[in-house]
Amino acid sequence: MQIIAMILSPILALIIGIFFLGLSRKMMARIHWRYGPPWTQPIIDIIRLFSQKSVTHGHLFNLGLILSLAGSIVVILFIPVGRIHPLSDSGGMLVILYMLLLAPLGLALSGGEAANPNTSIGISRQLILALGYEVPLLLILLALMTHYETISIVEIVFRQQYAGWALLSSPLVLSGIGYISIMPAILGIRPFEVVQAPQEISSGPMVEYGGPYLALATIQHALNLFIGIALFVNLFLGGAGNPLFFFIKMLVVFVLGIFINAALPRLRIEQAVQYLWRWPTLLALVGLIVVIVMKSVSAG
Repeated sequence: MQIIAMILSPILALIIGIFFLGLSRKMMARIHWRYGPPWTQPIIDIIRLFSQKSVTHGHLFNLGLILSLAGSIVVILFIPVGRIHPLSDSGGMLVILYMLLLAPLGLALSGGEAANPNTSIGISRQLILALGYEVPLLLILLALMTHYETISIVEIVFRQQYAGWALLSSPLVLSGIGYISIMPAILGIRPFEVVQAPQEISSGPMVEYGGPYLALATIQHALNLFIGIALFVNLFLGGAGNPLFFFIKMLVVFVLGIFINAALPRLRIEQAVQYLWRWPTLLALVGLIVVIVMKSVSAG
């Protein structure tokens, strides 16, 4: 059963992530009073790209993209999707936090081999942005681990099914708001769409990808969408008892994110980091202090 779960979990993540990619393009078009492409367009694009030929820039160009995909797949194996959680007993949230760094690192290694100026700018922005949201994310995870007295994400989901959502519990409200405020940065949507920024740097790290490489980069983007939203659903919305309810919760969160993406302009990279290290970090830090104080009071 564990082997089946290890195969099924990434497949579900990929299906949901690609669906979100298509849905976002359709919704953005409707918001802009356009008809837009069909929601199946990402599937058509991936099939078409795999049938095309492309040029490689070296072994590191290939291995970096594989490393990025492998890191995302490993993270997905730790994240519960309903009752599907193949590696739930092998590590905790700190392992997930470390593994999240593999995706931007792999793309950085791959793009660096291409030696394109636009790629280099996009990679530097990606690493800086990752550093910006990793700080408040670490504080948020520390607050959750302190409150529930466990590092297991499965145990946190289990506790919420009896005690209610973490987002609605008084000790973790600030931590939940902090996660919501950094989620657009994790997903790479506006106002934090600084990594690709087609109008400025010709899609940044994606500019040298074509054919199968661009298809794999699109799959990586889909998996990243799934990871960012699935973590929030599990940590603050109590997860779900089955994949269908889990998908519905993810869909609601994603649609709200699309409206934010449509309404806000893109920040500059320095503005993005200043924001991430100011308000979300402050909320996460105060939330951690509140959890520690309430734990001390209840223990006394």
